[in-house]
Amino acid sequence: MKMFNNFRLNNVSAIKRRIKALHSGILQIASIVALAAVMYACSPSANVSEKPVSPDVMKREAILRGEYLVNTSACHDCHTPKVMTPQGPELDTTRLLSGHPAGEPVANVPNQNDWILFSQGFTAAAGSWGISFSANLTPDNATGTGRWTYEQFETAIRKGKSKGLERARDLLPPMPWQMYQQMTDQDLKDIFAYLQSIKPIENAVPAPIAPQDIVAVSVKN
Repeated sequence: MKMFNNFRLNNVSAIKRRIKALHSGILQIASIVALAAVMYACSPSANVSEKPVSPDVMKREAILRGEYLVNTSACHDCHTPKVMTPQGPELDTTRLLSGHPAGEPVANVPNQNDWILFSQGFTAAAGSWGISFSANLTPDNATGTGRWTYEQFETAIRKGKSKGLERARDLLPPMPWQMYQQMTDQDLKDIFAYLQSIKPIENAVPAPIAPQDIVAVSVKN
């Protein structure tokens, strides 16, 4: 009987040790799982929303970024008419990005290569290339970019072609397309999205004036 009791006690002790070991193992596994969950929750990918962004939100963000790029890339300097104030020329907010005003007289310009001259509103420039006028960038269908495709806009900026047409004349100074062509595809897409969203303004910008015609045109005006 004593031997049987010892055998039983030994089995009970062994079972208790196994239960204790199993319990310890379960706690270790649970700790590892909890740690992994905490690490995942703290990882950047876990905080990214899985909800897709709607096309309307994406378009609005593109337009806002395009506005920022236009405002910081000096587009208004030449493409927006100005009003004269005691502090000098300021943007005419009623004609933003509408280009050189149609019908604005061309001042007398000396026909020489020594100077580059600007009109008071900086929308016309005269130099060895003749006289150039800043384009209407608003989405007016008749006189602006309303009928342009993005591909046209990209061609104008990347290749310096008038109206974004491959066989058209080159863009004239002072348009710094050589610098703007370094912009990323996303930059140009956002700028185009913004330009297509602003108020269309009907304004037929004059055609450039060749150097040999500067004096004659100046006398007429």
